Amino acid sequence: MKAIKIRQLHRLLAPIMIVPILFTVITGVIYQIAELGGFEDQVRFIIHWHKGNFYYVDFQKSFPFLNGLGSIVLAITGLQMWFKSRRSSKRPQNN
Repeated sequence: MKAIKIRQLHRLLAPIMIVPILFTVITGVIYQIAELGGFEDQVRFIIHWHKGNFYYVDFQKSFPFLNGLGSIVLAITGLQMWFKSRRSSKRPQNN
């Protein structure tokens, strides 16, 4: 894939994926803190949100898959851009 296409894909996907990834991380942390504090019953709904169950809309089967797929694509495109920038910075400069 061309560098421009990789950068465009990364640029398109990153703002879309930040919301569900942050949502998953934040709800997971909140639930773990509640569980450690012994009041997980009061925040039981958070684990449902964490899994993608939003009561009227249930994404439990697709939410983890899309989170994972988006994260993998972002990691691959990000690594490709990073390796490309490292290769170009190691080239000797012609003055």
